[in-house]
Amino acid sequence: MKLLTAEYLLPIASDPISGGAVAIEGQAIVAVGGSGELKAKYPSAGVEDFGNAAILPGFVNCHSHLELTAMRGALDDVEHDFKSWLLKINDLRSAMTDADIEDAAIAGAMEGAAAGVTCFGDIGRYGLAGTKALKQVGLRGIVYQETEFSPDNRTAEGDFAKLGAKYEELRKEETDLVKVGLSPHSPYTVGSQLFELIAQYSILNRVPLSIHASESLDEMNLLEKGEGFFTQFYEKLGLEWNSPHCTPIEYLERLGVLSTRPLLAHCVTVTDSDIKKIAANRASIAHCPKSNAKFGHGYAPFEKFLDAGIAVGLGSDSVASNNV
Repeated sequence: MKLLTAEYLLPIASDPISGGAVAIEGQAIVAVGGSGELKAKYPSAGVEDFGNAAILPGFVNCHSHLELTAMRGALDDVEHDFKSWLLKINDLRSAMTDADIEDAAIAGAMEGAAAGVTCFGDIGRYGLAGTKALKQVGLRGIVYQETEFSPDNRTAEGDFAKLGAKYEELRKEETDLVKVGLSPHSPYTVGSQLFELIAQYSILNRVPLSIHASESLDEMNLLEKGEGFFTQFYEKLGLEWNSPHCTPIEYLERLGVLSTRPLLAHCVTVTDSDIKKIAANRASIAHCPKSNAKFGHGYAPFEKFLDAGIAVGLGSDSVASNNV
């Protein structure tokens, strides 16, 4: 038995406690209260006093890409151009070995733990890296296995089969603390049929989803007007992709994806109507202000999210889009 004491204790679920203590037995917190009260209740417990400090629960990073930790500062020269950033990060990641990616994820998890983060919502193309990292560092969270670049409906069934195989293999790594989910990357990199297949699979098997959505004006122009860089890129690669002529959030609702109650990352360019749809479907949002600012994408309407009753958490995004 051990007591952790400090000038302040912030339980979060209840009011702050002045002169508070946390009683720990093994790996479990067994009591929270006033220091005098717990010392009397557990007289033989060792005491570690942090003095003029505050003890509070670990932070939750709702949106990260731990496997990209090695890229800190590597894309600063293209941060002003989202198109160039996307192309460069794909090239850099392709040059990394599985061992490189796993080392990067472990380094990211250790950085997070040192900063007080004890729970991650981590998205990874190589999901095993994030899963191993959280387990090795002793953290909790959900690792979302990300889709490959799959915007063309002609490859939807094959792409879904490959994704499902990765997910089922990753599930074998689950523990009480580390769970796995799926991440259809975004409305502009995943075709409509693949989105529908993933949504159906999620609902039937209770698989959590996380999606990048309404992150930039480039994405909005593609979805609403069928214009911009992404359209030209698809044409260059000979891919079939048709604009739904609606906002990204409306698109996800049409496809049944919002009904899975996904964790939506960014939501910078959402409309008031989008916010109502997110709230009505009880989806949640990972707010990433540092990443949004670094790219110059603008800022998400955070207060409107809260006013609508949407659950909102903070995310760092990757260090490739947030050097902190």
